[in-house]
Amino acid sequence: MNDAPAAPRALNIGCGTADQIPGAVRLDLARTARPHLVADLDEGLPFRDAAFDTVGAYDVVEHVADLVALVREVHRVLRPGGTFLVTTPHFSSANAFTDPTHRRALALRSFDYFLAGHPLGVSVGVEFRKRRASVFFRGKLLDRLVALLARRFPDWWEHRLVWIFPAWFLYFDLEAVK
Repeated sequence: MNDAPAAPRALNIGCGTADQIPGAVRLDLARTARPHLVADLDEGLPFRDAAFDTVGAYDVVEHVADLVALVREVHRVLRPGGTFLVTTPHFSSANAFTDPTHRRALALRSFDYFLAGHPLGVSVGVEFRKRRASVFFRGKLLDRLVALLARRFPDWWEHRLVWIFPAWFLYFDLEAVK
């Protein structure tokens, strides 16, 4: 009998050409990205329920037609306690609007809608627990100082200073609650 744990099962949706999750199943719409599987995220995920421990979506959620439907699908294919890792341009970033294929720009609280207990989340039908939501800046000295301020007082920064000190991108680490 083999008591060794199974290898982590990971999926990288909208993988592009980068290898953000080594060993993950790579899914993309573009054949040029050389994914393991060519599929359209707007058509759902072609995997069984609870098939993955981790789903990564790096710079892809801003491209989908229906973000709520994608999050439901990710939740479906994650095992209980599985992680959903997301990066996306912050709404104050020029990157959020320079790509004509972006359909939305997101904020630090954009995934709060999917959290257990959110007042509007009951209509979504899935729940996550937020393990981390972080904002990142370009890296100059002033940006590093603003990053400290924004991480300490995220609502204040996003509501009052975001257009003076715009961010670069967001990172979310969400745990599937089932």
